[in-house]
Amino acid sequence: MEIIKFILMIIGMFLVTFIPRVIPLILLGNKELPEKVILWLSFIPAAVLSALLAPSILLQNGSLSLKLANTSLVAFFPTLLVAYKTKNIFYTVSGGLVFYLITAALF
Repeated sequence: MEIIKFILMIIGMFLVTFIPRVIPLILLGNKELPEKVILWLSFIPAAVLSALLAPSILLQNGSLSLKLANTSLVAFFPTLLVAYKTKNIFYTVSGGLVFYLITAALF
């Protein structure tokens, strides 16, 4: 009986990830999108990444922490500078890791 639940769970996970990806391809695959829509869609990855990172940077123990003791927040600013200057994901992630380790060692 457990194997049936497991298989149904896998099928369910497949459907909830597959359907939202396939429907836009079917509906919009042959159409040319307006320039404004393409511009709007280009902001989605940055918005999603920001929404994922903001809580881990700004929160400590479930509450807002804007102190120097918040190593993630302190390391965020030089990482943001690296991202702005280089526009390279490898340098940004590597720099963020280095800045976080340095900040954690200092504070």
